[in-house]
Amino acid sequence: MSDTTPAPVDETVPFEDPTTVLQDDDRDETSFALFEGDEGRLDDRQRRALVALLRNAYVSARTHADEWRAVLDAEHQLRSRLNDLFLELHVDRDREVAWKRQARSESQRRGFPTLLRDVPYTREETIVLVYLRMRLRADTRPGPDQVVVDRSEILGHVAGFRPATATDRTRDEGRVAKAIERLVTARILVKTTDPDRFRVASVVEVLLPLDRLLELDTWLRTNAARPDATTADATSADATTPDGEPIDGDDPRLQADDTDDEGETDA
Repeated sequence: MSDTTPAPVDETVPFEDPTTVLQDDDRDETSFALFEGDEGRLDDRQRRALVALLRNAYVSARTHADEWRAVLDAEHQLRSRLNDLFLELHVDRDREVAWKRQARSESQRRGFPTLLRDVPYTREETIVLVYLRMRLRADTRPGPDQVVVDRSEILGHVAGFRPATATDRTRDEGRVAKAIERLVTARILVKTTDPDRFRVASVVEVLLPLDRLLELDTWLRTNAARPDATTADATSADATTPDGEPIDGDDPRLQADDTDDEGETDA
């Protein structure tokens, strides 16, 4: 009698099966392609948020409302893309601000390549930052970016740290003006309709945590006005002088990122 038992059927679909190839193509192809040859894995909103993070010192609910929402919705994906560039993503949901900073290699032999310009704040910029942070700390009104400062009061505050031997007031005020311009570009100071009045962005609280603020304030009050002051010991800073040489700190959030944006105007 012949064996009529049906032979077992191999249900494994061969790799070359065209149906399988089509299914793979369909699975890989997404609606995220925005131009010919686009193989990106982020949608339009997420890409715009990534670009905003790269171009600006920070992204907040106030400065970039759409991008901020995209950061919240795709935090993991954006962190992954930044990590590919040796950058870290930090998100403060309470203050509604996100920023990047350079990742630090644990190896002492080989550091990471960098995209960010490590440009330390000058003496004047540091003094203004501490002043702005103090103003925010003293303000108790609810809501972000409620503190408004005048150019004249900033000039007056920095003048209090001028060495007694300083005689070129015009030069000193020019340095303060440049400091204000740089902080406007970084959106730490937000323009208003009055060119001499600025809102203080709450991101200063992120740039200068309380412990860091107290260290800087202590050093500035003790040393900044001394003609022989050369080292910002309290900030673990590099050499600095009363004549405007850079004050550089170990905290990466005190670095100034290269940015293409201009400060926005607020009412």
